[in-house]
Amino acid sequence: MTRFALSRVGQTVGVLWIVSVILFVLMRLIPGDPVLIMLGDEFTDEAYRQLRAQLGLDRSLLIQYLVWLGNILRGEFGYSYISHASVADLVFQAYVPTLWLVIASLILGTIIAIPSGIVAAMRKDSAWDYGSMGVAIVGFSMPSFWKGILLIWIFSVHLGWFPAMGYVAPWADFRESMWKLVLPAVTLGTFFAGLVARIVRSSLLEVLDLDYIKAARAKGVGQAALVYRHALANALIPVVTVIGLQFGALLGGAVLTETVFTIPGMGRLTVAAITTRDYQVVQAAILVGVLSVVLVNLLVDISYAFLNPKIRVTA
Repeated sequence: MTRFALSRVGQTVGVLWIVSVILFVLMRLIPGDPVLIMLGDEFTDEAYRQLRAQLGLDRSLLIQYLVWLGNILRGEFGYSYISHASVADLVFQAYVPTLWLVIASLILGTIIAIPSGIVAAMRKDSAWDYGSMGVAIVGFSMPSFWKGILLIWIFSVHLGWFPAMGYVAPWADFRESMWKLVLPAVTLGTFFAGLVARIVRSSLLEVLDLDYIKAARAKGVGQAALVYRHALANALIPVVTVIGLQFGALLGGAVLTETVFTIPGMGRLTVAAITTRDYQVVQAAILVGVLSVVLVNLLVDISYAFLNPKIRVTA
């Protein structure tokens, strides 16, 4: 198990290094000069050269990358000369609302998807099967921005049950934070649940058709025991994979939801930083997002060994 985990950690470090190189190069290929944006319309050549030297942009790309990577490894993301604040503070303040929203969406979507998929598989071709999968397709296909506006119109404007928009930090007022998070979490969570419910159903049906399940059924094992004791662990392996992949999709897809519900998250920060050519903020925001996705997928890989011990041997 330790060897399996260490091999996955090594792969994760390699992926992060490759991403850092690609991210650094792509940021330098973006049209526009951040120095010109910071200086404004009127400036002297001397001021331009001084600011480029201050930002380290007068050095070679290799030196710039090594300095940036060294600072990142020390936990120093730099200083934003556009926002006049520490990049680490800006990213942290934006990351917490996004992570809070994504985790709430994952929990809500999982609570909806797994039971729905299991029951649909156990009652294949029944009214419950067709109805739940139909709802899943609608939830997955509906654009998040339109779904969010629809939820605001119904539950905020007409019924007045939930606040239409805004964000409160959970440590400031947990109850108010959860209340404001309901509609955004439903917006993203139903998208997530729609996909996962279909994966749970198809994966469970495939496992229920295997020989060892047929043998257990021939011995008189009931349907519920077949599912929960014998089939579910194997059926959950592709489901866990999808959940890990969807974490990244939700992290990126939260941009529109954050805009609809005015949540000050990573999406809005990244878009604003790209617009102003704030290299330090864009690099830090994307790197933190990639790090989150890679770490979640690392946990997913390790969880395979618990769901199926054979993976520890073959990996």
